[in-house]
Amino acid sequence: MVRSSGRRQVIVVDRLRKAYGPAPAVDEVSFSVEEGEIFGIIGPNGAGKTTAVECIAGLREPDGGTVRVLGLDPQRDRAALHEHVGVQLQEGAMPPKIRVAEALELFASFYRHPASADELMVLLGLSAKRHEYFKRLSGGLKQRLSVGLALVGNPTIAVLDELTTGLDPQARRDTWELIEHVRDRGVTVLLVTHFMDEAERLCNRVMLVDHGRVTALDTPAALAESAGGGTHLSFLPSVPFSLEVLTRLPDVSEVVRLGERVQVTGTGDLVPLVLNALAHVGVQTHQVQVHSATLEDAFVRLTGPPTAAAPLAEVGRR
Repeated sequence: MVRSSGRRQVIVVDRLRKAYGPAPAVDEVSFSVEEGEIFGIIGPNGAGKTTAVECIAGLREPDGGTVRVLGLDPQRDRAALHEHVGVQLQEGAMPPKIRVAEALELFASFYRHPASADELMVLLGLSAKRHEYFKRLSGGLKQRLSVGLALVGNPTIAVLDELTTGLDPQARRDTWELIEHVRDRGVTVLLVTHFMDEAERLCNRVMLVDHGRVTALDTPAALAESAGGGTHLSFLPSVPFSLEVLTRLPDVSEVVRLGERVQVTGTGDLVPLVLNALAHVGVQTHQVQVHSATLEDAFVRLTGPPTAAAPLAEVGRR
């Protein structure tokens, strides 16, 4: 069940289709993006993510379905859409000897009501690099400039495609803070990424695309909970005990004995619930490990190949 806040929908996609030859790159994709949110599109390489956003931005013509951005048709109303949507493409590049300020001023000249290049350089932390050649910028600074070029037209919506690919961890975190700052300025962000930690950190909702189709759409936390298997608690008990001590607990879905260790799967306040139940029957826990479901767990489960389960010596289920 997709959650909605009831805010205005600024992007509405209905049964979008796009094929290259006989194979569809985007196949009957439908979703909407609400005003003021960061909406993420995730999926394996070649899943159709970039094709979908290029159709939304008016850069590629769909084979079928409808796309409306702020009520505009990206193909029929391309010039009007250009005034409201800023785009940072995955394969974007700049002349190596263009300077930072020159690039921003050049792109600003394409718009009727552009943002101030000087103010953008302050926002992006590029003021000290205003005279630097593009080729001399670090990867993180190049990405900051890419965001600036997407924002220079004062857009209502920013489309950012694989923004942090190739960046070191600190540059990625700096870029995340920049995206959050952009959102806080009132810009709706459509973010394409293959980094699950990035989607968890930034996105209000995420859509998982696989083989051109929508596989799941919800908040990162909800997808992690529903497809990632809840919380897993593993420990070494001090003495043998009956698995029934744990299987009868309300939040426990499965208890597995793996050699000398015990693994418990469940939801809610699983850890204190299990530890208290064991303490009540005189069992101490050692080498405790806790793994909570993440968006990456959901991603692997929804897109990865099925794997055979290892044989279990003893399994307890509610």
